[in-house]
Amino acid sequence: MAGKHFLGLIFVGILAFIGTTNGQLQMNFYAKSCPKAEKIVQDYVSKHIPNAPSLAASFIRMHFHDCFVRGCDASVLLNSTSSSNPNPEKNAVPNQTLRGFDFIDRVKSLLEAECPGIVSCADILTLIARDSVVTIGGPFWKVPTGRRDGLISNAAEANASIPGPFSNFTTLLRLFNNQGLDARDLVLTSGAHTIGLAHCPAVSRRLYNSSGPGGVDPTLDSEYAANLKANKCRTPNDNTTKLEMDPGSRNTFDLSYYTLLTKRRGLFQSDAALTTDQTSLALINQLLSSPLSFFYSEFAKSMEKMGQINVKTGTQGDWV
Repeated sequence: MAGKHFLGLIFVGILAFIGTTNGQLQMNFYAKSCPKAEKIVQDYVSKHIPNAPSLAASFIRMHFHDCFVRGCDASVLLNSTSSSNPNPEKNAVPNQTLRGFDFIDRVKSLLEAECPGIVSCADILTLIARDSVVTIGGPFWKVPTGRRDGLISNAAEANASIPGPFSNFTTLLRLFNNQGLDARDLVLTSGAHTIGLAHCPAVSRRLYNSSGPGGVDPTLDSEYAANLKANKCRTPNDNTTKLEMDPGSRNTFDLSYYTLLTKRRGLFQSDAALTTDQTSLALINQLLSSPLSFFYSEFAKSMEKMGQINVKTGTQGDWV
């Protein structure tokens, strides 16, 4: 785990931490035990994300993938370090394209220098996800802290729990419901696709192996599909080419992702699926007819909700 294994450091002993002991997250949990913690994270993110803005999407994705497997406990950061943990979440198919682990390690090293053994990796990941989005001009949401780190990381659980790019609406909603999230949360958190990049394997099936003319998914706009086949994913076996999830606006946290959905230009099958349900489609249209601030405030609510999925607090889990 970033923080458990960064720079080979091992922390031993019983940690006496200052903060809440009632097993609940709270704002400014580290106010007494590590008062500069959140500023250290924010300062590092605001300094480095402008040089690599696509990492904002990476951290939102990593946070999402972490929370959907055993809760927001940083188990996605665990490495395979023993026979009892031979196949961690990092090895799961949805996680093989995650990036930014070294960034998290660097933030963790700064926090360890300031207050050793205090700030959990789960809180670090959650804060970085929020702060990186804010740094590129996206919405702010509250991040109560006090999460403890998980000790179990299983690739099979990640493969079963994380929605894939080919999921239909029924599957998406079921996986969200499993985490205590609803259709509204599904639509709003999917709005994070307004930033970032994808790889051809996530869309090639829609371009070459579907039921439409030329193998193209009939739910995908034909002009958009032709452009992707001509200029991006030129063969069905292209595993390396990157493409924008929100063409022309991938570093701007805006509503253009939802506009593309209504034009049948959502990149993933799971994006297109959001328009196949009347309740979901109604929310998309509401977002598009409302000020950007409405999307920001609603997105914030869903992110705050997601960030508290099955969190470990108090004496649960591990601390660093």
